[in-house]
Amino acid sequence: MDADRWADAARAPRARLVRRLTDAGHLADDRWRAAFEQVPRHLFVPAFHRPVPGGGWDRLSGADRDPRRAARWLSGVYEDAPLATRVRDGVMTSSSSQPSLMAAMLAALGVRDGDRVLEVGAGTGWNAALLAHRLTPDAVTSVDLDADVTAAAREHLAAAGVPTGPAGIAVVTGDGARGDLGRAPYDRVVVTCELTRVPEELLRQCAPGGLLLAPLAGGLIALRVTGPGRAQGRFLSTPAYFVALRTPGEPVARAGRAAGAGQRTRDSRIPSRVLDDDVFRFVLTLVAGELTVDRGFGVRTAVLMAPDGSTAVAGPDGGVRLTGERDLWAVVEREYGAWRAAGHPDRERFGLSVDGARQWAWLDTPDGPGRWVLSGRR
Repeated sequence: MDADRWADAARAPRARLVRRLTDAGHLADDRWRAAFEQVPRHLFVPAFHRPVPGGGWDRLSGADRDPRRAARWLSGVYEDAPLATRVRDGVMTSSSSQPSLMAAMLAALGVRDGDRVLEVGAGTGWNAALLAHRLTPDAVTSVDLDADVTAAAREHLAAAGVPTGPAGIAVVTGDGARGDLGRAPYDRVVVTCELTRVPEELLRQCAPGGLLLAPLAGGLIALRVTGPGRAQGRFLSTPAYFVALRTPGEPVARAGRAAGAGQRTRDSRIPSRVLDDDVFRFVLTLVAGELTVDRGFGVRTAVLMAPDGSTAVAGPDGGVRLTGERDLWAVVEREYGAWRAAGHPDRERFGLSVDGARQWAWLDTPDGPGRWVLSGRR
């Protein structure tokens, strides 16, 4: 790869980003601040896609011959924003996460000198490079299902001068849900893709007393491993939205079956705007399982879909259109009522326990009355 021709131009926007993250309290640890100062994001995001109003994507690249578009690329790279790095059939399949969220997750990992870290979801390689800067390159393993993603991550790491392979970061192509035994057991496991339940193999590869941090239901769960396949922890206050974890043979985008028989309408007991509340959407997803919520802010319409093909469309007029076997809006009504009755609890009051194949979420205490089994979800 050519020498970094953007090195000089990137210094000022990178410094501004680090100042913003520091002022917001995301880089309280000097060692993480040094990592963000010295590992250039632009080498890991040579191009990204921005959504276009009305549909589609606009690709911005540092290689663009139009200097104005290239400048927009560099400015975008150092915004505190997530960036879509891969789009397939109109669907984002890989991204570079929002820097402030990455900083919060890295701080929450609580790594110590000498720790070994497994990252599930290689992305662009930037997160692995930040971990390598804080620890050492050979302490980091990054695994991703997509060979194109891992190949690009290795290329980006090489451009930044970060070694890979036996003496550097191990970038592995494989099923992230199965982790990687190469450098196990790990002291820390960080997952950078959305889960619907915690893969047992990841916990088994984490040393007793180790920590697994993962996005689940739009929140971040920090699980302390207490033994083989056993762990417990609470959700952090930070919201987190990531591309879903895929396994071999799974399509890029999962879509419900087309609407057909069973269509009906009814009145709603609650307005569709309840789904504007980020914490309630987290609670709904945690309790109800694999529900996809498509909420058009300002449009006052909410669309819910489930893998079994059931759908619910709640409009601003108070009416709900239902399709499929289940009344999904009844789930929203029930859980919103329970959430209100509990005093609108925040994410930090929720936790997760894992005991082998058994996984359950809970409110306040693992053995209290507020428990929801996560069985049947991947």
